Amino acid sequence: MKISLRFQELFENRHNNSDEADRSAMLAEIGVGSIEELISQTVPAAIRRPAPLNLPPALSEAQFLDDFKKLASRNTLFKSYIGTGYYDTHTPTVILRNILENPAWYTAYTPYQAEISQGRLEMLLNFQTLIMELTGMEIANASLLDEATAAAEALHLFYALKKGAKAKADTFFVSDRCHPQTIDLLQTRATPIGVKVLVGDHRTVDLTNEAIFGALLQYPATDGAVFDYTSWIAAAHELDIKVVVAADLLALTLLTPPGEMGADAVVGSAQRFGVPMGFGGPHAGYFGTKDEFKRQMPGRIIGVSVDTEGNRALRMALQTREQHIRREKATSNICTAQVLLSVMAAAYAVYHGPEGLRKIAERTHALTQLTALSLKELGYEVLTEAFFDTIRVRVSDSQAVRTATEAAGLNLRYFGDDTVGISFDEVKTYEDAVALIGIFSQLAGKTVNLDEIENALSWEFDEVLTRSSAYLTHPVFNTHHSEHEMLRYLKSLENKDLSLVHSMISLGSCTMKLNATTEMIPVTWPEFGKLHPFVPKEQAAGYYELFKNLNDWLCEITGFAAMSLQPNSGAQGEYAGLMVIRAYHESRGNGHRNIALIPASAHGTNPASAVMAGMKVVVTKTDENGNIDLADLKAKAEQYSENLSCLMVTYPSTHGVFEESIIDICNLIHAHGGQVYMDGANMNAQVGLTSPGTIGADVCHLNLHKTFCIPHGGGGPGMGPIGVAAHLAPFLPGHAVVDGVGGAQAISAVSAAPFGSASILTISYAYIAMMGGEGLTHATETAILNANYIKARLEAHFPVLYVGSQGRCAHEMILDCRPFKQTAGVEAEDLAKRLMDYGFHAPTLSFPVAGTLMVEPTESESKAELDRFCDAMIGIRNEIREIEEGQADKSVNVLKMAPHTQNVVLTGEWTRPYSREKAVFPLPYVKAAKFWPTVSRIDSAYGDRNLVCACIPVEDYATAE
Repeated sequence: MKISLRFQELFENRHNNSDEADRSAMLAEIGVGSIEELISQTVPAAIRRPAPLNLPPALSEAQFLDDFKKLASRNTLFKSYIGTGYYDTHTPTVILRNILENPAWYTAYTPYQAEISQGRLEMLLNFQTLIMELTGMEIANASLLDEATAAAEALHLFYALKKGAKAKADTFFVSDRCHPQTIDLLQTRATPIGVKVLVGDHRTVDLTNEAIFGALLQYPATDGAVFDYTSWIAAAHELDIKVVVAADLLALTLLTPPGEMGADAVVGSAQRFGVPMGFGGPHAGYFGTKDEFKRQMPGRIIGVSVDTEGNRALRMALQTREQHIRREKATSNICTAQVLLSVMAAAYAVYHGPEGLRKIAERTHALTQLTALSLKELGYEVLTEAFFDTIRVRVSDSQAVRTATEAAGLNLRYFGDDTVGISFDEVKTYEDAVALIGIFSQLAGKTVNLDEIENALSWEFDEVLTRSSAYLTHPVFNTHHSEHEMLRYLKSLENKDLSLVHSMISLGSCTMKLNATTEMIPVTWPEFGKLHPFVPKEQAAGYYELFKNLNDWLCEITGFAAMSLQPNSGAQGEYAGLMVIRAYHESRGNGHRNIALIPASAHGTNPASAVMAGMKVVVTKTDENGNIDLADLKAKAEQYSENLSCLMVTYPSTHGVFEESIIDICNLIHAHGGQVYMDGANMNAQVGLTSPGTIGADVCHLNLHKTFCIPHGGGGPGMGPIGVAAHLAPFLPGHAVVDGVGGAQAISAVSAAPFGSASILTISYAYIAMMGGEGLTHATETAILNANYIKARLEAHFPVLYVGSQGRCAHEMILDCRPFKQTAGVEAEDLAKRLMDYGFHAPTLSFPVAGTLMVEPTESESKAELDRFCDAMIGIRNEIREIEEGQADKSVNVLKMAPHTQNVVLTGEWTRPYSREKAVFPLPYVKAAKFWPTVSRIDSAYGDRNLVCACIPVEDYATAE
């Protein structure tokens, strides 16, 4: 037997369901002889790629890590004093290992099925409490995407709340002391909805201007100055102007919170609470506001409710605010939050507690004071009077300062006028401050007595700026300060959540695929995690190489000419794509083109994004097969031809079908002067087989947290870069701080950082590098194979709502559960809850069709796991049949009473008309690895009637209002 000296283990065999015997059996079940035959019956020949993907050869896992380490080494790590909203931080290793690097936390899905999400829901409740108490606000959401977009959401909120004398006001004032990236993004978000952004000095602005409806202030300011905004906010309120303050959370442990100054909303970033800078992300933005605005507040809110046993239980509150339900009437287009990062920030606060956080803030402030007093002693003018962690210093030669500090491996902030900014953080030490002072001492030709200066340190805050109110008094923030206690607390929460470490999550449209360990490892490498997003380009050479390669690979995959990696969620990608289309039309003198045609079957974020981009939504019909109704589309394209901006289309359709008329659809829109925006949520069925460019789309966003393996993180992080055809490339988004980003006629920024959540782009880079073109194509084929196998096994038990012309589904399918309501009184939600007893997360519930389940298995699941899921679904169908045939009670049965907790089956007298074993061990495999839901079915209505969105003593929940 000859031994191969060149054997290389293919990563795709680890990623894909690739056992040949299993694949043969699956193909036989489907009724085809080969994968090629299945694909030919599924993907229309007219849209197939003309050639295979042209990507570099696949690397083994070991090869990839070796090569990627070399790329990472091209990033140079300087100590950052840049500030501007990004700070170095220590991630406590107990949090690093047990949350950020733990697949039980990062592979979970958004907590729509709350009974099996109680762990992360509790930590999100901790996050909301953290935000409310530090900011002094009455309610907070469970995170947004970043600080700049959170500020933009406040603008939208205040604009929607206008009434009375301010009903026609159209101007939003922004202090020129706000971070430049925030101002840039506000311009982006304001323009399409007709809002003017007035940037100026808050101390001299004329608030009597009747056009002003809202205002944004920074606290502390971008140059470090700390202002008492109390009287300013009171004056604004007298004129019916609402005020949002962008605040630094660490500073709020020492400074009077904006809520106590009267702010209507407080926004910011939780990055410096243990989340690495990561060259810009991902980080959890936050949003706190007054209770009166809770129903208009953007994002998700975690609330306290009770389960059917009367026990405290958590779930997402006020869900009618979600854009999937409200569509073009949604309060925002946010789909992805930053759950994993808000969980980390909350855990950081739990671990340190109020005293620990205060000590970190005091040390940071003391080092800043030491530096400020020393520089004054050396003869430098420190322009910042009251400050927390940042000072602005006038120097005689900023270039000389830059040369000297960069030679010492330090980055400062340069304002362009011979002033420099110096920001401290928790990572900086006394020795760091001494070294920095030493550089300025050399430049000044003087020395200072640091011992004398250190002895002179004092708070320097005016009494009105000094925080007097308590914060984080709940026991959760005052208990888990030893590592053992913290470890056990995190593990107790982890055990309450079902994730991909337990079983497949077959969510349609959400593509819950393998997040391979090798893909995840580089995320926590300091070469990627510790870079500030505004460092000089030469210090980020590794990142820029990553961006170039990823750009080239994604262009090859999509068939587009250029990419923007800036959008930091799928919804942000939608918005960015529509804004690029808007800019394109305006550049051609067609600014009047503002009609977006959107099929009724589209994702809920589509119409919400269109409205935010200043477009008017016209809904087009779908036919009885779930496809776009061509006659209706043609009629509406003709009706709105003069003003047609775009069509937003998902492909394959949200119904899980490759519509064969897609090229004709694209041609129709182009004939009427419009552009085709493709929602890339279902890209996992396209890669290597077809592409948006092949089909005729002009722009498409890619959910990297779906198709390209970035984990969902319990509801975030995400990335939604956009690809565009050549004529749209000039308009890709730029950035106010970092040059060379975007196209020649770039729109302004759509995210705070120039490359969005850059550190997690490493995951998608790894996936593509290790799969190669052939592996990616096989992944798509396998996803289609797995979906059609499930269809073949389940279609005798559950009607499959839509299929293609040859009876095949794409990568997902919709199971119709509506007949069971009439025959057995069972609804789709009952199936979703009963699946928990079988150890599975439910498929997508009631979207895009109410009363259905949308199933997407992905390519990463083995036949054994697919069979286990099918067995569970068939088992549930048999339980429904028992009700239909009168063998089980219509009101009290295993579906209506699901899920079943340990407490329910092990305590008290068992009075239900089915056995305990049937309740919790419905199939033999369940006994081997039982996942126990920790609460019974949750009463969401109770939680909305009695809204509690923060940690309060357990005994108070029953009476909380």
